[in-house]
Amino acid sequence: MNALNEAAHGDAAPLKFRSLGGWIERPGDLQPTLKGHAQADVIVVGAGFAGLSTALELRALGADVIVLEQEFAGFGASGRNAGYLLGSMGVECDVFVNRVGVEQATQFVRFYDEAVPYVEGRLKTLGIDCDYNPSGVIRAGVHPSQEKRLRQNMALGQKLGAVTRFVDGAEMRARGIPPAFLFGTEQCGGTLNPGKYVGGLRRAAIEAGVKLYERTPLLSFSEGPVITCKTAHGSATAPVMVLATNAYTPQLGVLRNKVAAIRVSAIETQPLSTEQLAALGWQGREGIITPHYTMESHRLTAHGTMVLTVKKLGYAYGSRTPNVPDQGAYTALAQVLRERYPALQGVGIQHCWSGYVSGAYDFLPVIGAMGAKQNIFYTTGCAGHGLATQSFVGSLFAAQINGKAPELLAALQHKTPSMLPEPLQWCAIQSAFAAAKLLDAWTDRKVRQYKAMKG
Repeated sequence: MNALNEAAHGDAAPLKFRSLGGWIERPGDLQPTLKGHAQADVIVVGAGFAGLSTALELRALGADVIVLEQEFAGFGASGRNAGYLLGSMGVECDVFVNRVGVEQATQFVRFYDEAVPYVEGRLKTLGIDCDYNPSGVIRAGVHPSQEKRLRQNMALGQKLGAVTRFVDGAEMRARGIPPAFLFGTEQCGGTLNPGKYVGGLRRAAIEAGVKLYERTPLLSFSEGPVITCKTAHGSATAPVMVLATNAYTPQLGVLRNKVAAIRVSAIETQPLSTEQLAALGWQGREGIITPHYTMESHRLTAHGTMVLTVKKLGYAYGSRTPNVPDQGAYTALAQVLRERYPALQGVGIQHCWSGYVSGAYDFLPVIGAMGAKQNIFYTTGCAGHGLATQSFVGSLFAAQINGKAPELLAALQHKTPSMLPEPLQWCAIQSAFAAAKLLDAWTDRKVRQYKAMKG
């Protein structure tokens, strides 16, 4: 029995775990640890999409910027995600409308959708080659019963300003989309290599004169007209700070009652052979996500492998973020790979990884400012859809810090529901995950029955 089938049936040795994620390596030019005292106009904490984009935008406006990163740029979610440049189609529009109403939900949709061309423009402006494939992204059903929900979400999204279209089965087959995916809704965007993207932002930031300090965790900070950040071997001061720490934010003692760190996982296959790629079809390499309650994402990479993510979520008590494998999630993804792609029965799994995203109870982004002087900006709560928006928010923060008042940034303000204290939060999140798993298992059983009936 090959490694894929063994993993799917739960009787294999643990799959190879990559503690750095599947897209990045430790940089050969690691930037120095902060030692002594440094000062700047703005301190940015976190060197992922949001932190580096904010630093670059501020630097372009002439600001002196320090970035503090606990490991190295891209070590967190930015270097571990699936690499989807995706707009509002990745969210449940009815949740947004029920939470904030049609008018403000329209602004949230605008935020998600404007983020896509923003990133596309930055790739060109900064000369970042990250294997971007502007193929569009399809939210694809795997059972006929999912069509109604897909169409309803698409129609509501269109009402809120999203540009999406329905792709029927005939078009899916004509485009070579794998037959497991019956129909879907499509939006502009595509897929890229997130490791190359965040690496490109890192290079551009260093070249622009951003003072990047890697292997420099933030230990504490003090509020006031001037903010002081303490690290193990030094300190930094500035009149403004930006927390671009996403799922790691609660560990800093900030927004613990607003967002939780959620573990997501991924597997990557061995490179597919020419024969396997031909049997698969999928010439456009469109990114695919499914409308499961805990979605699946499927994509082909530029280097001829397949990456699958999510399917099973995890939560560590107290929103901790241990960098450990989740064999249960990898086994679930291996089973998805086996069932969705019968033509690839012989393909092996190269490696797997996990990382953390942040989410609020209402699944809305948590973006704003705090402190007595309102000079500490934060962005978190992207719920796994942050590649585009966390990049885009950097331009909004830079404008705000530069004395502008971006209309869109103001429109995102809302009251985030408070989370439960532990251990109630652990119980609530685990219960929600269990319910989603049961509902998705029911859908997948129907898929197997449907396939058997179709022969």
